[in-house]
Amino acid sequence: MGEIVKQSVATRFSNSLYENFIPSFVFVQEKRSEEIWFADRQITELVPLYGYVLEQKKEKLLEDEMLSLDEILLEEAKEGTLLAEEETGKSMQVPSNTDTVTANKNNTEETDAMSLDALLQAENEAAMLAMEELQGSNGAFIPHTLQSPVNIEELQNYEKLVTDFYTIDSNTMAGNEQLDVNKLLAHDMTISKEGDAPQILIYHTHSQEAFADSVPGDAATSIIGVGDRLAQILTETYGYQVMHHTGQYDVDSRDDAYSASLPAIEQVLAENPSIEVVIDLHRDQMAEETRLVMDLDGRPTARFMFFNGLSRTRKTGDISYLYNENQEENLAFSFQMKLKAEEYYPGLTRKNYLKGYRYNMHLRPKTLLIELGAQNNTVEEAMNACDPLAHILDMVLTGQ
Repeated sequence: MGEIVKQSVATRFSNSLYENFIPSFVFVQEKRSEEIWFADRQITELVPLYGYVLEQKKEKLLEDEMLSLDEILLEEAKEGTLLAEEETGKSMQVPSNTDTVTANKNNTEETDAMSLDALLQAENEAAMLAMEELQGSNGAFIPHTLQSPVNIEELQNYEKLVTDFYTIDSNTMAGNEQLDVNKLLAHDMTISKEGDAPQILIYHTHSQEAFADSVPGDAATSIIGVGDRLAQILTETYGYQVMHHTGQYDVDSRDDAYSASLPAIEQVLAENPSIEVVIDLHRDQMAEETRLVMDLDGRPTARFMFFNGLSRTRKTGDISYLYNENQEENLAFSFQMKLKAEEYYPGLTRKNYLKGYRYNMHLRPKTLLIELGAQNNTVEEAMNACDPLAHILDMVLTGQ
């Protein structure tokens, strides 16, 4: 990575300084790129100040690159902190059908009719009323049949697709190149259940995430316990070979959990090349008054969200050293999961969230980052969400 950064630094600043100090040398760059090194050397010898300034600029840019890496680690660490603008109603993005989506455009007609905050409050009050009427009933889970078919033809319209299925963070950008319904559906996400080797890996970048009634120090009541439950259902009900990795990478600090977990997960995958599906299971962080819960067939069930990193921000553009060769497949996987959720369990999932960094999603094409519930959900609500989540996953992985 360092070599790439140095090369880009040299190219950018040699171009700038040629033009500013010795315009006559610009033609060398335009003529043949392999002559740049010779011109650069001659200019440096003839005009020592040029060489000095160039070196200072290189060092400054390298410092900036390192600062931006620190910023990226901090931003990645905040991936589950008050992300869902569709829940808060404060900065929801309305896209346009261009290659780059612009942020902070308001839908004034909807805002005039009823604010998103008011809609959210009404939804939460209705959900809580239904919960009170249930009085804690918790029947057995029965997988849904098709409830509400999605009109795929309507999703050919880019704005319709983004409005219905995505929330795009204001620090990033996505366009119809990334979000094309035909491309998203074209990828085959199926895997075989044959064999005894692990096929699915579940792990937790943020293992310390807990719920409203979690018992301090008891991992079984935290997001790790939810991972155990999901692994159990996928194994016993659907017949997959599942590995649940319970390594803890955020005990001392959440800030560098993604960089801390990466080598360990890479080793797990190297030792288990049969793994095709990787799930990084999280719990979100919401405003206390926002409850991500619904009544699903008499069971209080936490709502969840699929999350993708795009390795690009408005500030930096594409982040080359966070390149994700599997990004297209990652987006296809989360879209197909969301589509099945909408058709079989309407209202259970939030919109897919797109943000600017990578979040270690490059490790496998079939990688999911899932935000299941929030800090004010109960353990019961989170555990109950594992049943429909496993069913949705099985439908996608078997091509139903």
